[in-house]
Amino acid sequence: MSAFTGSASETASVPGAGADLLAALLDGMDAALCAFDADGTVTHWNREAERILGWSAAEAVGRRGFEGWGARSADSEDILRRLMGVMKGPGRQVHELALLRKDGGRVLVRSQAAGVRGADGAPAGVYCAFSEVHVQLDLERSVALSEALFEDASWGVVLVDADLRPAMVNGHAARAFGTGRTALLGRPLGDVVVQGAEELEAALQHVLAEGSPPAPAEVWVTLRTSAGERRRCWRSGFLRLASPMAEEPVPLGVAWLFQDVTEERLAAREADRLRFRWSQLHRAGAAAAECEDPAEAAAVLLDFALAGFADHALVDRPAGERRLTRVLATPAGGAPGPSSPVVGGGIPLRYGPRHPALQAWDRVGTVRASAGRTAEVWAEAHQWPGDAAHAVCVPLRSRGRTLGVVTFLRAACRPPFERDDVALAEAVATRVAAALDLGDRP
Repeated sequence: MSAFTGSASETASVPGAGADLLAALLDGMDAALCAFDADGTVTHWNREAERILGWSAAEAVGRRGFEGWGARSADSEDILRRLMGVMKGPGRQVHELALLRKDGGRVLVRSQAAGVRGADGAPAGVYCAFSEVHVQLDLERSVALSEALFEDASWGVVLVDADLRPAMVNGHAARAFGTGRTALLGRPLGDVVVQGAEELEAALQHVLAEGSPPAPAEVWVTLRTSAGERRRCWRSGFLRLASPMAEEPVPLGVAWLFQDVTEERLAAREADRLRFRWSQLHRAGAAAAECEDPAEAAAVLLDFALAGFADHALVDRPAGERRLTRVLATPAGGAPGPSSPVVGGGIPLRYGPRHPALQAWDRVGTVRASAGRTAEVWAEAHQWPGDAAHAVCVPLRSRGRTLGVVTFLRAACRPPFERDDVALAEAVATRVAAALDLGDRP
């Protein structure tokens, strides 16, 4: 028996499991499907076709084309001619057809039609799968969006499976990680993310369990690359992916979209830091102006400068040829405190010839220094507090004379002094020198 013989209702009544299976398969399809024999008579009509157009299988099967029921008279012959035209040609053809619903409304459908050949190889009919154009367009847009995200997107896109391992990676994301697109697939994020992997995995687990968060989040990560470690900030959005085929939502994974905002965040952080520092400097000047004692004014200037900048401040003044004595210092150990005069500060310090403070004195310029691995030994050798690991020494200049050296120190847990730090240290040193010079006048 030809596959195009009889109706769908008749197919269901034909003895044998094969016919029952065919009927079940046709009715279970998501796409509407109909078939025509070589004469253009409808032989199959599934439930999705009935849902779209309202015509049941009993009403559709056995009719020739759509004349008098599924299309307007002016369109029916042209529709049948276009569909049957594929019977003799190779492959499939796509058509947009204007059909009629049972209630009289018109619906535009997009069809894919292909010819069917009998056992002897002769044309036996045509099958046609169709769906409403807007549904097809939605599907095509979804596919096009997916392809665009993975080819041309300016955001990094990573699809992560339920085991939190990348399943798909677009080119932008691969460049951000410093690897190839396939190198990340199936690997734990910890293989390429040195710091921040735990935060990322926690976010992905939350999305899998609770759903997509309402707003993007910024995540700082340190990446392991062939050029070394890189610290980056990624503004990330997360979307939970669920299967549309399941009766209940089943998480397939997470779509992670991110954009590198490191430069923006660093610039904002630097702007905030500079704003705070110069605000402190302004406040320090106002507070120092109220001090009757110039030495007290110098100490106030140092105390304001330390906030967020350094852990210790020291002021050394000359006590002979290339000899310095300490006159002001912050507490050397324990809790931080204000600068205060050093008791017994008249004794010269045992600075070596290459001590940074002496170098700053000799050069009349700022000197930066940092300890190696033995920070405690380095600090002790320089007669600085034991936690000191980074130093910047600035000569105190006023009226063309060097009045001493101010040293700012940082602990090992903080970064070395940079050029921006030097600018602030020199600005503070200028004000401290002016206060000390005022105190030296008779």
